Amino acid sequence: MPEQYLVQNQTHPEPLSPYEQKLSGALMEIFGTGVHDLDGLLAGLNAMGLNAPEGDAWNEANFRAEMRRLGD
Repeated sequence: MPEQYLVQNQTHPEPLSPYEQKLSGALMEIFGTGVHDLDGLLAGLNAMGLNAPEGDAWNEANFRAEMRRLGD
């Protein structure tokens, strides 16, 4: 496995958890399809079967809350 490193604008102080890796991989995959809006992003996450932390489908409120939590 390649050594972890911090890019210039990355603020995460430690390696990503398996959950964070899965979520970030899913987001990159969705962005890679040309989706760049929140509705499309949420639809992509839900279509992949990747649920929000509480087990619910993603929606604007829980996505924004999770991004805030992960950004702290």
